Amino acid sequence: MLWCALCLPNPCGTESLAAAQHGLALWALQFTPRVTRLDEAVLMEVQASLRLFGGAGELAAQVRVDSPALGVVSVAWAATALGALALARAQREEVDTSPLAERLNALPLTVLTVTAPHADTLAQLGCRTLGELRALPRGGLTRRFGPAMVEALDQAYGLRSPVFSWVTLPQTFCARLDLMARVENAMALVYAAKRLLLQLQGWLVARNAGVTAFTLRWQHDGLRPQPGEEGDALVIRTAQPMRDMAHLSRLLAEQLARVQLAAPVETLILEVDSVCDYRPPTASLLPDAAEDRDALNRVLERLAARLGAQRVVRPVLREDARPEWAQQWVPASAPVRARPVSARPVSATVRSEGLPQPTFLLPEPLRLAVRGNRPLYQGELQLLLGPHRLEGGWWHRVELAGGTAESRQVARDYWVALSAHAGVLWVFQTRVAGEDAAWFLHGVFA
Repeated sequence: MLWCALCLPNPCGTESLAAAQHGLALWALQFTPRVTRLDEAVLMEVQASLRLFGGAGELAAQVRVDSPALGVVSVAWAATALGALALARAQREEVDTSPLAERLNALPLTVLTVTAPHADTLAQLGCRTLGELRALPRGGLTRRFGPAMVEALDQAYGLRSPVFSWVTLPQTFCARLDLMARVENAMALVYAAKRLLLQLQGWLVARNAGVTAFTLRWQHDGLRPQPGEEGDALVIRTAQPMRDMAHLSRLLAEQLARVQLAAPVETLILEVDSVCDYRPPTASLLPDAAEDRDALNRVLERLAARLGAQRVVRPVLREDARPEWAQQWVPASAPVRARPVSARPVSATVRSEGLPQPTFLLPEPLRLAVRGNRPLYQGELQLLLGPHRLEGGWWHRVELAGGTAESRQVARDYWVALSAHAGVLWVFQTRVAGEDAAWFLHGVFA
């Protein structure tokens, strides 16, 4: 059995001990589901997780790197929960394989909660360490100080197993942090938000999920006039489920760099808006094409955070028979929604009629001149294949200036035409009731 004790300062500054323990326990859930809170510390039993993290040394190194950002002042490892807590209070943070009794015997009496109040009395008896206390008669200790002291000693030395109440994983994530000082610069919030992101990481790992959208809110100094609602929150979105806190922190920094705070900030709140199942990176020796896509998605998300979501876009296919709307450009950071399995691409529907599709579409159909009811484009066009009737868009209405709306319904006959100078073209003739038929160039074959 291997336990890790994470000690917090008591008192914890402006943040209550219960709130600090709650956040630390959420972060610890990524290592093991057996996490509990005791006095000013959070304890986790990690024996079953050692192989997953590469051994006790690797796990200890990871805990040592991230835990200070959550307010942890000391970390210790031992075969028992109370033993690890005693070593953490004594600042014995190394992972030691020597017998537990040898490590505990030299510790002062103040490292155990039950013996600390009686340290002065025991010192008058010549007993100043846990080893000297254990050497005293158990019956006399029980009559003088009660059974709790002997029971705590047995639990610390592994002679008796304690019973703990394990921390349960919440279904939703919402973390709050009261800042130690009022912050007037938005970029200074990045460091404080790292503490909330570490808690989020533990929650996501414990749920085997990745975040696709989260919101960072801040509350202004209550001693000053309250500003308006604008600028009091940021919504961060990712193109795929993500739980890499370094990447999310960079996205947050890019967004905060463009924020001007209306007043000093005293409280941060991080809320998760949506999560999805997370597929961790493959450990295969062979290269995975998904890793390249992941790297590209991260670059696009950082560009979108820096330049704006509407300036970094990607094409998305739509189930629409009209060529202009069969493909749309959406923000690259928007989540990808899969097409229905039963739906067929528009190109397959058109090709089933025997009419090929052009290689290039014009941004806007080009109206053609007509002579003798024949379209002209660098000379008279020869109609090779067609017509192929396309109708639709009655449901598509676009709001115009003045509060009016315009329909995007189309009725066209498409032809494959040959130009003596421009090659093979894709043209159509309009078939709108009440209007004169017109010819348009819409695509070019390579």
